[in-house]
Amino acid sequence: MNKILILMSILSTLFGANAQESSNIKIIDAETFKEAITANKVQLVDVRAPSEFSEGTIEGSINIDYFQQENFRSEFEKLDKNEPVYLYCRSGNRSQKAAAILVEMGFEQIVDLKGGYMGWPYKN
Repeated sequence: MNKILILMSILSTLFGANAQESSNIKIIDAETFKEAITANKVQLVDVRAPSEFSEGTIEGSINIDYFQQENFRSEFEKLDKNEPVYLYCRSGNRSQKAAAILVEMGFEQIVDLKGGYMGWPYKN
């Protein structure tokens, strides 16, 4: 299992989406992300699969699975499009794709965790 995760990480790094930051999307490091979600009440969303979410998550986040597109859109419609949305996934690939969809849906501020949960040094 660990070999598979390592291989997936390497492939994601080499071939993953490298979404450019737009005026609506900011990609920030773990320390800055932690400061922001700790200092402010934010809409914090983990876009990984429920099985990944159950293995560990950032405190206060809700799970909206990127791969369940119909549910993904309907769950995000329940959030405030005028308030910042803080996103993360396993490595940063899915959250970048999710951020692009959120821009299309009309969200004004999306903040993406650089490196995803794999790069989150504050795990319990």
